[in-house]
Amino acid sequence: MTFVRWRLVVHGGAGSERIAHDDPGHEAQARAGLNDALDAGSAILTAGGSAVDAVEMAARILEEDSCFNAGRGSVLTEQGEVELDAAIMDGRARRAGAVAGIKTTRAPISLARCLMERGPHVFLVGTAADRFASAAGIEQVANDFFILPERKRQLDEALAIGSAADPIKYGTIGAVAVDTRGNVAAATSTGGITAKRWGRVGDSPLIGAGTYADDRSCAVSATGSGEYFIRAVAAHQLAERIRIGGQSLQNALDEVLADVQSLGGKGGLIAVTPNAEVAWGFTTPAMYRGMTDESGRLVAIYADEESR
Repeated sequence: MTFVRWRLVVHGGAGSERIAHDDPGHEAQARAGLNDALDAGSAILTAGGSAVDAVEMAARILEEDSCFNAGRGSVLTEQGEVELDAAIMDGRARRAGAVAGIKTTRAPISLARCLMERGPHVFLVGTAADRFASAAGIEQVANDFFILPERKRQLDEALAIGSAADPIKYGTIGAVAVDTRGNVAAATSTGGITAKRWGRVGDSPLIGAGTYADDRSCAVSATGSGEYFIRAVAAHQLAERIRIGGQSLQNALDEVLADVQSLGGKGGLIAVTPNAEVAWGFTTPAMYRGMTDESGRLVAIYADEESR
């Protein structure tokens, strides 16, 4: 067994502007939430736990934090409901689990993990996915549990404008990690975009688009304009640029973001390799993000903050 330095990176969504909220304490609360996620995941990795355990736990913390658009505090659909998407992937054998359009499962990322481990399917959607969660003993709640007054206000604003709100103003959450055995994993969870219609699903739960992990290359989680990350197959493209193309992690990440941008999309990516190299980048002024390892920690939001 070869020892490598463990690392954990999280994101809480990319933003197209400095995040404006009526609550002046929001930014401090969001930074605290990122730190909480890093604490939870790093405790697992420090104890020799697996990367997949660490990213699930970090994502669960962010799903429970109302500052972020995942789990409790997710944005609302045009019908005033919350529909949740999530995916998790283990780089050891490229096992994955994904769910979309769920409404009553409190922990979407844990449902994705349960599906990954129990199989035989990779992707479940809608009420059937919630039934699977219930049968597996994963806590069920009323849809109202996820809904907060601020998200109702955002929906009303979007409906008054007559179109969906900026899909990346309040973004997805995600985590990537490498453990001391050199195994990588990725997790991503989201409520989607405000006023979404017709059962819309973005890139977050799509393996290879918003979430991907492969011990031969890296683990990736995306946030941003989901439709464009889908078209670019962004997460898988990043991994294959490393595995087949021989690119460095940061260079591959930057070129994937440029590809997404060339299609008309914007957002961000976080990634980690089996040898504990990390990278992140975003084409917006802001992305909630944080990284921790044995040597220290960084939590940041805006583009003009220290990036590494």
